[in-house]
Amino acid sequence: MKHDKKNIMIILSSPSGVGKTTLTKKIQQKYQSFKISVSHTTRTPRSNEIDGIDYHFVSDKEFKKLINEEKFYEYAKIFENYYGTLKKTVDEDIITNDIIFDIDWQGTKQLSKFKNLELIKIYLITENKEELKKRLIKRNQNSDEEIKKRFKSFDEDIKHWNDYDYILINKNLEACFKQIENIIHLHKSNTFINSRKSQ
Repeated sequence: MKHDKKNIMIILSSPSGVGKTTLTKKIQQKYQSFKISVSHTTRTPRSNEIDGIDYHFVSDKEFKKLINEEKFYEYAKIFENYYGTLKKTVDEDIITNDIIFDIDWQGTKQLSKFKNLELIKIYLITENKEELKKRLIKRNQNSDEEIKKRFKSFDEDIKHWNDYDYILINKNLEACFKQIENIIHLHKSNTFINSRKSQ
């Protein structure tokens, strides 16, 4: 898959409730070059979510058909639901856009196996587990049972920090966003310099 070397792919991962989806949307709003990779999922849409913008909502049967046809770069089962990134969409989008992936460590591991994808991997964390619990409760999008599950998965999530290029503590949203911007600028200028050298 050939694409303009100026275009970059960024992965944002974090335990649930740390703010990666908010930061992903902030990046897209500020930088018109970025496209969010919209995952397929079998979970039910939340009241504020729109099909095709937040996720492509599909049935279990449709999702498994796509797995069998090897249509995904990555997919994972998280909290009883499947999530996956379609190869076709990524391959088309990277030609004209930068791409940002809002995925977990399982997806990151699978994407990393594809050597044709040049990935910049960022992992977001809170200061501590108690802060995470507060955020999950404050978010008010999950049942008590879901909060317990997400909180419990934190220990499993943080075992995978080593798979990432950058670890950022999201203590303050604006400060964390500024750090991500610095990473974007660094890699955009590097890839631009490298692409000019290779011409």
